[in-house]
Amino acid sequence: MKLINYILFIAALLLFATACETTELDLLDNPNAITPDKASINDLYNNIQLTFQSIYANSEYAPGAAARMYHAGAFTYQAFTTPEDLNFLWNAAYAGLFPDVDALLVIAEDKGFAIHAGSAKIMKAYTMMLLVDLLGNVPNTEAIKGTDVISPKADGGDQVYAAAVSLLDEAIAQLQGTTAPAPESDIFYNGKASSWITAAKTLKLKAALSQRLIKKAEATATINSIISGGDFIDTPAEDFQFNYGAQRTNPNSRHRYYNNHYEIGDGDYLSTYFMWLLLADKVSVGGQPIVDPRIRYYFYRKIEKADEQDETTYSCHFSALPDQSAQPNHWKSIDPRLPYCIVMSGNGYSGRDHLNGEGIPPDGQTRTSYGLYPGGGQFDDDTYQDTRKNGATGGLGKGILPIMMSSFVDFMRAEAALTLGTTDNARTLLEGGIRKSIAKVVSFESLVPTTMSRNVKLRDGSEGTVKDLYGTSQEDIDKYVADILAIYDAAAGNTNAQLNIIIKEFYIAAWGNGFEAYNMYRRTGFPSNIQPGLEPEVGPFPRSFFLPSDHVSRNATATQKLLTDRVFWDDGSTKLY
Repeated sequence: MKLINYILFIAALLLFATACETTELDLLDNPNAITPDKASINDLYNNIQLTFQSIYANSEYAPGAAARMYHAGAFTYQAFTTPEDLNFLWNAAYAGLFPDVDALLVIAEDKGFAIHAGSAKIMKAYTMMLLVDLLGNVPNTEAIKGTDVISPKADGGDQVYAAAVSLLDEAIAQLQGTTAPAPESDIFYNGKASSWITAAKTLKLKAALSQRLIKKAEATATINSIISGGDFIDTPAEDFQFNYGAQRTNPNSRHRYYNNHYEIGDGDYLSTYFMWLLLADKVSVGGQPIVDPRIRYYFYRKIEKADEQDETTYSCHFSALPDQSAQPNHWKSIDPRLPYCIVMSGNGYSGRDHLNGEGIPPDGQTRTSYGLYPGGGQFDDDTYQDTRKNGATGGLGKGILPIMMSSFVDFMRAEAALTLGTTDNARTLLEGGIRKSIAKVVSFESLVPTTMSRNVKLRDGSEGTVKDLYGTSQEDIDKYVADILAIYDAAAGNTNAQLNIIIKEFYIAAWGNGFEAYNMYRRTGFPSNIQPGLEPEVGPFPRSFFLPSDHVSRNATATQKLLTDRVFWDDGSTKLY
């Protein structure tokens, strides 16, 4: 335990040092960084994994907010994001992860630590693609050259992607058949080389799908090849995820969602649109409302009725109270049912609309909180309590960071089948993705056994456990799947309508992964009824983000870009708002 705490302390120290670095990234060696001649390969490997996790966890909110998974707290896109927003990502990648991976490779490849080296290459490759997905053209060939290249030039995003895929191929070849010793601590796959190979091949599938708009034939061939090979993430046991702990201090090992809503602060506003998707968006072919069986796991309501609060707790913008008749006129052509100010009357789901930059009223006691999945919060059992209890309730933050789940892969394959004509069956994979997602979510009941087994007496006199009365049963799952497949079948012959259904289910399943939400929205333009900004003029949608200010201010070859600049795989064919 002392060794683990020491490693975590060193990791935190290194991340702090890189985030606060004030010199040009490629000018000097970081005096706090681990150098190859002094490094313990297992400590260095541990630091690489923690840095990779931190990059992912601390950079997914902004893209997720742009895609309405989270709330974007400004009135315009230009004000929503700044060049400072992704400084952490930039510094953690270029001054942390990449040099650490290079240092590890010097040791590992000299001494035959193939699992250390191969998996480190996979994490580096994923981070390279992530940088391109968010920022476009970024340094690669001239990066991390020390004083040889003080101001590394940016490579084309397509070149960086190609380099990342080559790195994945290197990793796969290095890991196949290896008898090398496993890392002492592998927080993702427990040192299992075959699992890292599976992850790498899945990332190749993801890279191919990302490029389907501009490289249809190549993407189709790559995806078909990976599918025929049969080695990709397709079971929960293979999910690429980071598992958080329940420790509150020294170090705080809990999920961001939990830290945000279960201590003493008011926490983030949740997106009214995303909550509405699960509660009221879907209607069966028979005209009946469909409530998503994951809703009580995703969100926890602090109040029973969000529309009956004191006027001072609202910041609706166009009205004092959450009156649906005050819905902005420019929303009506998208979907007149879109929620305004609260999710809908008669329930307690309370968040904020997209690009509502109003001031903050005293509403911490009414805001809907992050729930049990994926952040380890509370299951919504109609108790309507304030979650701000110093981190002592629910699953204690023992959640996951869902980087690449088996459900995601089913939805990606379904998208590819429908848009590229791959060898898969889109309908079968739509069903598979839904079932895998719900099963994963329901499995989080194990974090709150006391809650789920508590006996409840309802107002009508009926009794049962929380699990029986509010939890999701197999019957609930089967009915939901049948309803969605019936809607899909009713859209036969309309590829866009069917793709919209697939992407909406992917989007819901991706809760907790803003990167996937942002990428799928740019790639497809779906969900088709995504909530517009609150004001009619919010500016063009950010098809990429500003280059980090740390990079632009310190690199002589760098100039700031526009939010309208498209990444290389975005051909501009999707209508985004």
